[in-house]
Amino acid sequence: MRDHQQVNASREKLIAAARRVVIKVGTSTVTGPDGDLCAARVEPVVSSIAGLMKNGRQVVLVSSGAVGLGAGWLRLHRSRLTDMVTKQACAAVGQGLLMNAYKNLFSEWGIKVAQVLLTEDDFTNWRRYSNLRHTMEKLLGFGVLPIVNENDTVSTAELEPLASGPRKAAFSDNDRLAALVMSGLEAEVLILLSNVDGFLRRGSRPSAHDSAAAEKLEVVPCIERITPEIKASASGPSASGRGGMQTKLEAAEIAMMCGGTAVIANGHGRDTLDRIFAGEQVGTLFLPANRMKGKRRWIAFAANVRGRIVVDAGAQRAITQGKASLLTSGVVRIESHFAPMDVVNIVDDHGCEFARGIANCSSNEAEKLLEDKKRMDRDGSLPKSRVLVTRDNIVLLERS
Repeated sequence: MRDHQQVNASREKLIAAARRVVIKVGTSTVTGPDGDLCAARVEPVVSSIAGLMKNGRQVVLVSSGAVGLGAGWLRLHRSRLTDMVTKQACAAVGQGLLMNAYKNLFSEWGIKVAQVLLTEDDFTNWRRYSNLRHTMEKLLGFGVLPIVNENDTVSTAELEPLASGPRKAAFSDNDRLAALVMSGLEAEVLILLSNVDGFLRRGSRPSAHDSAAAEKLEVVPCIERITPEIKASASGPSASGRGGMQTKLEAAEIAMMCGGTAVIANGHGRDTLDRIFAGEQVGTLFLPANRMKGKRRWIAFAANVRGRIVVDAGAQRAITQGKASLLTSGVVRIESHFAPMDVVNIVDDHGCEFARGIANCSSNEAEKLLEDKKRMDRDGSLPKSRVLVTRDNIVLLERS
Protein backbone atom coordinates (compact mmCIF):
# COMPACT_ATOMS: atom_id res chain seq x y z
CA MET A 1 0.00 0.00 0.00
CA ARG A 2 1.32 3.45 -0.90
CA ASP A 3 1.90 6.15 1.72
CA HIS A 4 -0.27 9.29 1.94
CA GLN A 5 2.18 11.43 -0.01
CA GLN A 6 2.26 8.98 -2.92
CA VAL A 7 -1.54 8.63 -2.88
CA ASN A 8 -2.05 12.39 -3.01
CA ALA A 9 0.47 12.69 -5.83
CA SER A 10 -1.38 9.96 -7.73
CA ARG A 11 -4.70 11.71 -7.20
CA GLU A 12 -3.43 15.02 -8.47
CA LYS A 13 -1.64 13.54 -11.48
CA LEU A 14 -4.30 11.07 -12.65
CA ILE A 15 -7.42 13.12 -12.01
CA ALA A 16 -6.05 16.51 -13.04
CA ALA A 17 -4.98 15.08 -16.40
CA ALA A 18 -8.38 13.51 -17.17
CA ARG A 19 -10.20 15.05 -20.12
CA ARG A 20 -13.16 12.67 -20.17
CA VAL A 21 -15.04 11.74 -16.98
CA VAL A 22 -18.01 9.53 -16.07
CA ILE A 23 -19.83 10.52 -12.87
CA LYS A 24 -22.46 8.28 -11.29
CA VAL A 25 -24.88 9.54 -8.66
CA GLY A 26 -26.91 7.05 -6.64
CA THR A 27 -30.52 7.10 -5.52
CA SER A 28 -29.49 8.17 -2.01
CA THR A 29 -27.88 11.29 -3.49
CA VAL A 30 -30.66 12.17 -5.94
CA THR A 31 -33.74 11.63 -3.78
CA GLY A 32 -34.75 12.58 -0.27
CA PRO A 33 -36.64 10.41 2.25
CA ASP A 34 -40.00 11.61 0.87
CA GLY A 35 -39.15 10.59 -2.70
CA ASP A 36 -38.70 14.15 -3.99
CA LEU A 37 -35.55 15.41 -5.70
CA CYS A 38 -33.00 16.40 -3.06
CA ALA A 39 -31.93 19.80 -4.39
CA ALA A 40 -29.47 20.30 -1.53
CA ARG A 41 -27.40 17.37 -2.84
CA VAL A 42 -28.11 17.51 -6.58
CA GLU A 43 -27.48 21.23 -7.14
CA PRO A 44 -23.83 21.08 -5.96
CA VAL A 45 -23.23 18.11 -8.27
CA VAL A 46 -24.71 20.09 -11.18
CA SER A 47 -22.57 23.10 -10.30
CA SER A 48 -19.40 21.00 -10.15
CA ILE A 49 -20.14 19.28 -13.47
CA ALA A 50 -20.73 22.68 -15.07
CA GLY A 51 -17.32 23.77 -13.77
CA LEU A 52 -15.65 20.67 -15.20
CA MET A 53 -17.23 21.25 -18.60
CA LYS A 54 -16.31 24.95 -18.54
CA ASN A 55 -12.69 23.90 -18.01
CA GLY A 56 -12.76 21.78 -21.15
CA ARG A 57 -13.57 18.36 -19.75
CA GLN A 58 -16.16 16.07 -21.35
CA VAL A 59 -18.57 14.61 -18.80
CA VAL A 60 -21.14 11.81 -18.84
CA LEU A 61 -23.59 11.68 -15.94
CA VAL A 62 -25.06 8.31 -14.96
CA SER A 63 -27.99 8.97 -12.67
CA SER A 64 -30.19 6.70 -10.60
CA GLY A 65 -33.35 7.94 -8.92
CA ALA A 66 -36.15 7.42 -11.46
CA VAL A 67 -37.97 4.75 -9.45
CA GLY A 68 -37.70 6.76 -6.23
CA LEU A 69 -38.95 9.97 -7.86
CA GLY A 70 -41.80 8.12 -9.55
CA ALA A 71 -42.87 6.49 -6.30
CA GLY A 72 -42.77 9.86 -4.57
CA TRP A 73 -44.82 11.52 -7.32
CA LEU A 74 -47.40 8.71 -7.13
CA ARG A 75 -47.32 8.87 -3.32
CA LEU A 76 -46.44 5.21 -3.02
CA HIS A 77 -44.76 4.11 0.17
CA ARG A 78 -41.54 2.10 -0.19
CA SER A 79 -43.40 -0.97 1.09
CA ARG A 80 -45.51 -0.85 -2.11
CA LEU A 81 -42.44 -1.33 -4.31
CA THR A 82 -42.45 -5.10 -4.04
CA ASP A 83 -43.48 -6.25 -7.52
CA MET A 84 -41.64 -5.66 -10.79
CA VAL A 85 -44.52 -4.01 -12.68
CA THR A 86 -45.00 -1.38 -9.95
CA LYS A 87 -41.28 -0.56 -10.04
CA GLN A 88 -41.36 -0.29 -13.83
CA ALA A 89 -44.40 1.99 -13.67
CA CYS A 90 -42.60 4.19 -11.13
CA ALA A 91 -39.55 4.27 -13.40
CA ALA A 92 -41.71 5.40 -16.34
CA VAL A 93 -43.14 8.26 -14.28
CA GLY A 94 -39.89 9.15 -12.53
CA GLN A 95 -37.60 9.20 -15.57
CA GLY A 96 -39.46 12.20 -17.02
CA LEU A 97 -39.30 13.97 -13.68
CA LEU A 98 -35.59 13.22 -13.38
CA MET A 99 -34.74 14.54 -16.84
CA ASN A 100 -36.91 17.63 -16.40
CA ALA A 101 -35.12 18.44 -13.15
CA TYR A 102 -31.70 18.03 -14.76
CA LYS A 103 -32.76 20.07 -17.82
CA ASN A 104 -33.82 22.97 -15.60
CA LEU A 105 -30.76 22.79 -13.35
CA PHE A 106 -28.19 22.55 -16.16
CA SER A 107 -29.92 25.20 -18.29
CA GLU A 108 -28.99 27.73 -15.60
CA TRP A 109 -25.37 27.03 -16.56
CA GLY A 110 -26.06 27.09 -20.31
CA ILE A 111 -25.59 23.33 -20.64
CA LYS A 112 -27.77 21.19 -22.92
CA VAL A 113 -28.55 17.66 -21.81
CA ALA A 114 -29.48 14.45 -23.65
CA GLN A 115 -31.32 11.42 -22.26
CA VAL A 116 -29.67 8.05 -22.97
CA LEU A 117 -31.66 5.03 -21.74
CA LEU A 118 -29.91 1.68 -22.09
CA THR A 119 -30.65 -2.01 -21.71
CA GLU A 120 -28.24 -4.91 -21.38
CA ASP A 121 -28.67 -5.72 -25.09
CA ASP A 122 -26.90 -2.46 -25.90
CA PHE A 123 -23.80 -4.01 -24.34
CA THR A 124 -24.36 -7.61 -25.41
CA ASN A 125 -24.50 -7.04 -29.17
CA TRP A 126 -21.22 -5.72 -30.63
CA ARG A 127 -22.98 -3.71 -33.37
CA ARG A 128 -25.34 -1.99 -30.91
CA TYR A 129 -22.40 -1.37 -28.58
CA SER A 130 -20.51 0.32 -31.43
CA ASN A 131 -23.55 2.39 -32.41
CA LEU A 132 -23.97 3.53 -28.81
CA ARG A 133 -20.34 4.57 -28.63
CA HIS A 134 -20.58 6.58 -31.86
CA THR A 135 -23.74 8.37 -30.69
CA MET A 136 -22.20 9.25 -27.33
CA GLU A 137 -19.07 10.54 -29.07
CA LYS A 138 -21.22 12.78 -31.26
CA LEU A 139 -23.12 14.16 -28.26
CA LEU A 140 -19.87 14.95 -26.47
CA GLY A 141 -18.56 16.58 -29.62
CA PHE A 142 -21.64 18.83 -29.65
CA GLY A 143 -20.85 19.90 -26.08
CA VAL A 144 -23.97 18.12 -24.77
CA LEU A 145 -24.08 16.38 -21.39
CA PRO A 146 -25.39 12.79 -21.85
CA ILE A 147 -27.45 11.68 -18.86
CA VAL A 148 -27.55 7.88 -18.73
CA ASN A 149 -29.85 5.49 -16.90
CA GLU A 150 -31.06 1.96 -17.43
CA ASN A 151 -34.37 1.78 -19.28
CA ASP A 152 -36.19 0.23 -16.34
CA THR A 153 -39.57 0.47 -18.09
CA VAL A 154 -38.56 -2.33 -20.49
CA SER A 155 -35.54 -3.87 -18.74
CA THR A 156 -35.78 -5.59 -15.37
CA ALA A 157 -32.05 -6.20 -14.84
CA GLU A 158 -31.51 -3.29 -12.46
CA LEU A 159 -34.78 -3.79 -10.61
CA GLU A 160 -34.25 -7.45 -9.79
CA PRO A 161 -32.82 -8.34 -6.37
CA LEU A 162 -29.06 -8.65 -6.35
CA ALA A 163 -28.35 -12.37 -6.17
CA SER A 164 -25.16 -14.02 -5.07
CA GLY A 165 -23.04 -15.95 -7.54
CA PRO A 166 -21.90 -15.13 -11.08
CA ARG A 167 -23.56 -12.14 -12.69
CA LYS A 168 -25.56 -13.09 -15.77
CA ALA A 169 -26.56 -9.66 -17.04
CA ALA A 170 -24.21 -7.22 -18.69
CA PHE A 171 -25.20 -4.84 -15.92
CA SER A 172 -27.79 -4.93 -13.19
CA ASP A 173 -27.08 -1.68 -11.39
CA ASN A 174 -25.95 1.80 -12.35
CA ASP A 175 -22.50 1.39 -10.79
CA ARG A 176 -21.59 -1.29 -13.30
CA LEU A 177 -23.44 0.55 -16.07
CA ALA A 178 -21.31 3.64 -15.40
CA ALA A 179 -18.13 1.55 -15.62
CA LEU A 180 -19.23 0.03 -18.93
CA VAL A 181 -20.01 3.48 -20.32
CA MET A 182 -16.55 4.57 -19.18
CA SER A 183 -15.03 1.55 -20.91
CA GLY A 184 -16.86 2.16 -24.18
CA LEU A 185 -15.91 5.85 -24.27
CA GLU A 186 -12.36 5.26 -23.01
CA ALA A 187 -12.84 7.86 -20.27
CA GLU A 188 -9.96 8.31 -17.86
CA VAL A 189 -11.87 8.73 -14.59
CA LEU A 190 -14.96 7.15 -13.03
CA ILE A 191 -16.51 8.85 -9.98
CA LEU A 192 -19.08 6.88 -7.96
CA LEU A 193 -21.02 9.12 -5.57
CA SER A 194 -23.08 7.42 -2.88
CA ASN A 195 -23.94 7.78 0.80
CA VAL A 196 -20.66 6.29 2.05
CA ASP A 197 -17.28 8.03 2.45
CA GLY A 198 -15.41 5.40 0.45
CA PHE A 199 -14.35 1.79 0.88
CA LEU A 200 -14.27 1.17 4.62
CA ARG A 201 -12.14 -1.19 6.66
CA ARG A 202 -12.10 -1.92 10.35
CA GLY A 203 -9.66 0.20 12.28
CA SER A 204 -8.12 -0.40 15.69
CA ARG A 205 -10.08 -2.61 18.04
CA PRO A 206 -11.49 -1.17 21.31
CA SER A 207 -9.19 -1.31 24.31
CA ALA A 208 -9.63 -4.03 26.90
CA HIS A 209 -11.26 -1.67 29.42
CA ASP A 210 -13.71 -0.38 26.78
CA SER A 211 -14.92 -3.67 25.32
CA ALA A 212 -18.41 -2.27 24.69
CA ALA A 213 -17.10 0.24 22.16
CA ALA A 214 -17.69 -0.62 18.52
CA GLU A 215 -14.85 -1.13 16.09
CA LYS A 216 -14.10 2.02 14.14
CA LEU A 217 -14.47 1.99 10.37
CA GLU A 218 -11.81 3.85 8.41
CA VAL A 219 -11.76 4.92 4.77
CA VAL A 220 -9.09 3.15 2.72
CA PRO A 221 -7.45 6.05 0.83
CA CYS A 222 -6.02 4.03 -2.06
CA ILE A 223 -6.45 0.56 -3.56
CA GLU A 224 -4.01 -0.75 -6.17
CA ARG A 225 -5.59 -4.20 -6.62
CA ILE A 226 -9.01 -5.53 -5.67
CA THR A 227 -8.24 -8.76 -3.85
CA PRO A 228 -10.65 -11.56 -2.88
CA GLU A 229 -10.34 -10.32 0.73
CA ILE A 230 -11.48 -6.83 -0.28
CA LYS A 231 -14.43 -8.27 -2.22
CA ALA A 232 -15.41 -10.48 0.71
CA SER A 233 -15.56 -7.50 3.06
CA ALA A 234 -17.92 -5.49 0.82
CA SER A 235 -21.30 -4.77 2.36
CA GLY A 236 -24.72 -5.43 0.83
CA PRO A 237 -27.16 -3.03 -0.85
CA SER A 238 -28.06 0.31 0.68
CA ALA A 239 -31.55 1.03 1.95
CA SER A 240 -32.66 3.20 -0.98
CA GLY A 241 -30.42 1.79 -3.70
CA ARG A 242 -29.58 -1.75 -4.70
CA GLY A 243 -25.91 -1.94 -5.51
CA GLY A 244 -24.04 -1.29 -2.30
CA MET A 245 -20.26 -1.60 -2.03
CA GLN A 246 -20.13 -4.91 -3.88
CA THR A 247 -21.20 -3.41 -7.19
CA LYS A 248 -19.03 -0.33 -6.65
CA LEU A 249 -16.00 -2.58 -6.34
CA GLU A 250 -17.01 -4.38 -9.54
CA ALA A 251 -17.31 -1.02 -11.28
CA ALA A 252 -13.95 0.15 -9.93
CA GLU A 253 -12.32 -3.07 -11.10
CA ILE A 254 -13.63 -2.55 -14.63
CA ALA A 255 -12.29 1.01 -14.59
CA MET A 256 -8.88 -0.19 -13.41
CA MET A 257 -8.70 -2.90 -16.09
CA CYS A 258 -9.53 -0.25 -18.69
CA GLY A 259 -6.45 1.68 -17.61
CA GLY A 260 -8.59 4.26 -15.82
CA THR A 261 -8.92 5.69 -12.33
CA ALA A 262 -11.97 5.27 -10.08
CA VAL A 263 -13.05 7.10 -6.94
CA ILE A 264 -15.78 6.07 -4.49
CA ALA A 265 -16.87 9.06 -2.41
CA ASN A 266 -19.79 10.49 -0.46
CA GLY A 267 -22.18 12.45 -2.67
CA HIS A 268 -23.84 14.14 0.29
CA GLY A 269 -21.06 16.70 0.68
CA ARG A 270 -21.62 19.98 -1.17
CA ASP A 271 -18.06 20.21 -2.53
CA THR A 272 -17.17 16.53 -2.99
CA LEU A 273 -16.58 16.70 -6.75
CA ASP A 274 -14.67 19.99 -6.53
CA ARG A 275 -12.36 18.53 -3.89
CA ILE A 276 -11.78 15.34 -5.88
CA PHE A 277 -10.72 17.28 -8.97
CA ALA A 278 -8.59 19.59 -6.84
CA GLY A 279 -6.54 16.50 -5.92
CA GLU A 280 -7.64 16.38 -2.29
CA GLN A 281 -7.85 13.11 -0.38
CA VAL A 282 -11.55 12.38 -0.71
CA GLY A 283 -13.00 8.88 -0.69
CA THR A 284 -11.11 5.85 -1.98
CA LEU A 285 -8.88 6.09 -5.05
CA PHE A 286 -8.50 3.01 -7.29
CA LEU A 287 -5.34 3.12 -9.39
CA PRO A 288 -5.14 2.00 -13.04
CA ALA A 289 -4.03 -1.54 -13.89
CA ASN A 290 -2.79 -2.87 -17.23
CA ARG A 291 -4.97 -1.42 -19.96
CA MET A 292 -7.25 -3.79 -21.86
CA LYS A 293 -8.08 -2.61 -25.36
CA GLY A 294 -11.42 -2.06 -27.14
CA LYS A 295 -12.97 -5.33 -28.16
CA ARG A 296 -11.17 -7.28 -25.45
CA ARG A 297 -12.75 -5.02 -22.81
CA TRP A 298 -16.16 -5.68 -24.34
CA ILE A 299 -15.61 -9.45 -24.20
CA ALA A 300 -14.33 -9.38 -20.62
CA PHE A 301 -16.82 -6.99 -19.06
CA ALA A 302 -19.65 -5.69 -21.20
CA ALA A 303 -20.96 -8.76 -22.95
CA ASN A 304 -23.75 -10.94 -21.63
CA VAL A 305 -22.29 -14.45 -21.61
CA ARG A 306 -24.65 -16.80 -23.46
CA GLY A 307 -22.98 -20.22 -23.44
CA ARG A 308 -20.40 -22.42 -21.77
CA ILE A 309 -17.72 -24.64 -23.31
CA VAL A 310 -15.93 -27.23 -21.15
CA VAL A 311 -12.39 -28.04 -22.31
CA ASP A 312 -9.75 -30.59 -21.34
CA ALA A 313 -6.44 -29.85 -19.62
CA GLY A 314 -4.52 -29.82 -22.91
CA ALA A 315 -6.77 -27.17 -24.43
CA GLN A 316 -6.57 -25.11 -21.25
CA ARG A 317 -2.75 -25.15 -21.37
CA ALA A 318 -2.74 -24.30 -25.07
CA ILE A 319 -4.99 -21.28 -24.46
CA THR A 320 -3.41 -19.98 -21.25
CA GLN A 321 0.24 -20.73 -22.02
CA GLY A 322 0.47 -21.21 -25.76
CA LYS A 323 -1.88 -18.41 -26.87
CA ALA A 324 -3.82 -20.86 -29.04
CA SER A 325 -7.34 -20.73 -30.45
CA LEU A 326 -9.97 -23.10 -29.04
CA LEU A 327 -10.28 -26.14 -31.30
CA THR A 328 -12.92 -28.85 -31.29
CA SER A 329 -10.22 -31.38 -30.44
CA GLY A 330 -9.92 -29.92 -26.96
CA VAL A 331 -13.64 -29.59 -26.18
CA VAL A 332 -15.19 -31.99 -23.66
CA ARG A 333 -18.79 -30.83 -24.00
CA ILE A 334 -21.04 -27.88 -24.80
CA GLU A 335 -23.30 -26.44 -22.11
CA SER A 336 -26.06 -23.86 -22.71
CA HIS A 337 -27.36 -22.55 -26.00
CA PHE A 338 -25.47 -19.87 -27.92
CA ALA A 339 -25.53 -18.36 -31.40
CA PRO A 340 -22.64 -17.39 -33.69
CA MET A 341 -20.80 -14.28 -32.37
CA ASP A 342 -22.20 -14.75 -28.85
CA VAL A 343 -19.73 -14.51 -25.96
CA VAL A 344 -19.17 -17.85 -24.20
CA ASN A 345 -17.50 -18.97 -20.99
CA ILE A 346 -14.52 -21.28 -21.44
CA VAL A 347 -14.15 -23.49 -18.35
CA ASP A 348 -11.92 -26.35 -17.24
CA ASP A 349 -13.20 -29.85 -16.46
CA HIS A 350 -13.90 -28.73 -12.87
CA GLY A 351 -16.24 -25.98 -14.10
CA CYS A 352 -13.87 -23.09 -13.27
CA GLU A 353 -13.99 -20.28 -15.83
CA PHE A 354 -10.53 -19.20 -16.99
CA ALA A 355 -11.38 -17.42 -20.26
CA ARG A 356 -14.20 -16.17 -22.40
CA GLY A 357 -14.49 -15.46 -26.09
CA ILE A 358 -16.68 -14.95 -29.15
CA ALA A 359 -18.02 -18.20 -30.66
CA ASN A 360 -17.48 -18.74 -34.38
CA CYS A 361 -20.57 -20.93 -34.66
CA SER A 362 -23.76 -21.84 -32.82
CA SER A 363 -23.95 -24.39 -30.01
CA ASN A 364 -25.95 -26.71 -32.30
CA GLU A 365 -23.21 -26.64 -34.92
CA ALA A 366 -20.54 -27.07 -32.26
CA GLU A 367 -22.30 -30.14 -30.86
CA LYS A 368 -22.56 -31.60 -34.36
CA LEU A 369 -18.81 -31.08 -34.84
CA LEU A 370 -18.17 -32.88 -31.54
CA GLU A 371 -20.38 -35.80 -32.61
CA ASP A 372 -18.46 -36.03 -35.89
CA LYS A 373 -15.19 -36.04 -33.95
CA LYS A 374 -16.39 -38.87 -31.69
CA ARG A 375 -17.60 -40.89 -34.67
CA MET A 376 -14.29 -40.51 -36.47
CA ASP A 377 -12.44 -41.50 -33.29
CA ARG A 378 -14.51 -44.70 -33.13
CA ASP A 379 -13.88 -45.42 -36.81
CA GLY A 380 -10.15 -44.91 -36.41
CA SER A 381 -10.21 -41.93 -38.80
CA LEU A 382 -8.14 -38.82 -38.26
CA PRO A 383 -10.62 -36.21 -37.02
CA LYS A 384 -10.41 -32.71 -38.44
CA SER A 385 -10.20 -29.95 -35.86
CA ARG A 386 -12.29 -26.83 -36.31
CA VAL A 387 -11.73 -23.49 -34.60
CA LEU A 388 -14.62 -22.75 -32.22
CA VAL A 389 -13.14 -19.55 -30.77
CA THR A 390 -10.38 -17.64 -32.53
CA ARG A 391 -7.44 -16.56 -30.40
CA ASP A 392 -7.96 -12.85 -31.15
CA ASN A 393 -11.43 -13.20 -29.65
CA ILE A 394 -10.32 -14.87 -26.40
CA VAL A 395 -9.72 -13.00 -23.16
CA LEU A 396 -8.03 -14.72 -20.21
CA LEU A 397 -9.62 -14.02 -16.83
CA GLU A 398 -7.79 -13.52 -13.58
CA ARG A 399 -8.95 -16.00 -10.96
CA SER A 400 -9.99 -14.66 -7.57
